[in-house]
Amino acid sequence: MPTPTRERIINAAYDLLREGGREAVSTRAVSAAAGVQAPTIYRTFGDKQGLLDAVAMHGFSSYLAGKGALAQTDDPVDDLRAGWDLHVGFGVANPACYSLIYGEPRAGLASPAAVAAAEILAVQVNRIAVAGRLRVTEPRAAFMIHAAGCGTTLSLIALPADRRDPQLSVLAREAVIAGVTFPDGAAHGDSAVALRAVVGSSDVLTPGERALMTEWLDRFTTER
Repeated sequence: MPTPTRERIINAAYDLLREGGREAVSTRAVSAAAGVQAPTIYRTFGDKQGLLDAVAMHGFSSYLAGKGALAQTDDPVDDLRAGWDLHVGFGVANPACYSLIYGEPRAGLASPAAVAAAEILAVQVNRIAVAGRLRVTEPRAAFMIHAAGCGTTLSLIALPADRRDPQLSVLAREAVIAGVTFPDGAAHGDSAVALRAVVGSSDVLTPGERALMTEWLDRFTTER
């Protein structure tokens, strides 16, 4: 059965990306590699950015499948560590694709691949909050982890392979985890952050009660 046109274009563009970086993914090169005319690319993806977003999602799909398939343990912080290591490992092994997703941020916009990864991170952070081990609000924790993880990965990508110290990622990971979580067994977990996490997913409260409680807890945890 012939490969669908959209899939053929994405595969061709992804091969060009891996071999020559973003600069190699020109409309002319993709058209030639996929055996289609340039207008077909624009009809399928809208514009070149739409094509690049689709290519990034294609390259990221294996990472997202791996991250989504990570088995949950009884320790959500250890699960976060596993997610961090998978993220950094993907970036170092796939620098062109990773840089396409995170290397050139667009103000107020994020690629579909980055959005999907952020949703998985949000779930991991929520589990930590429900366990009473989150020091800061969930959005703040997710942003800090994301920023530290991306910065670490892009920094490692920029280094020659023989100068990459694998402990740099470990040190950065543990530093941000120490900044956003309490140690396991700590007697002073943040009950307000934990309550906010539970309220957000509760089906016991009415929508109005949940909204009011969420607003109050958001204000309390943010303004402290």
